[in-house]
Amino acid sequence: MQWIGALLFIGTTTWIGFEWSHRLTTRPKHIRQLKNALQILEAEIVYSHLPLQDAFLNISNQIPEPLKSFFKSLFITMKKERISLHEIWDKQVVQLMGNSSLGDNEAEILKQFGRTLGQHDVHQQQKHIQLAVHHLDRELENARDNQFKYSKMAKSLGILCGLFIVLLLI
Repeated sequence: MQWIGALLFIGTTTWIGFEWSHRLTTRPKHIRQLKNALQILEAEIVYSHLPLQDAFLNISNQIPEPLKSFFKSLFITMKKERISLHEIWDKQVVQLMGNSSLGDNEAEILKQFGRTLGQHDVHQQQKHIQLAVHHLDRELENARDNQFKYSKMAKSLGILCGLFIVLLLI
């Protein structure tokens, strides 16, 4: 019976390590998708002169999950509810953080960007989008560094912690 418990414990800690490694690996991918979405938003605003609601729908049709759901939810919520865009944006950012591997820094960048969205003329809005993309570039570099440094370590640490604790208890 002890061996079954020991194997289950080692399996659980290994799974935790692999999950941590997976989050480290997918974070740069999600940041790149977010940058791409903001660049599409910039093109929709500057060149197509679309309203934000329609721009969100167009973006959701061009990008993969989890950001597809983020922009689709923005579109749907703006259509249904009569609350400020800032409030809608903040709610959707919180949901996005739960559905993606994005970190707290990316959430803060998105929230700051959301405060300016729809508040300025086209050229000022373009500058705010470029500023957000610039901040995301910095976070992308940090995410890549963390992935390179810690991804293999997370997998190994999960297995080794499980083995260590099982050996201590036996």
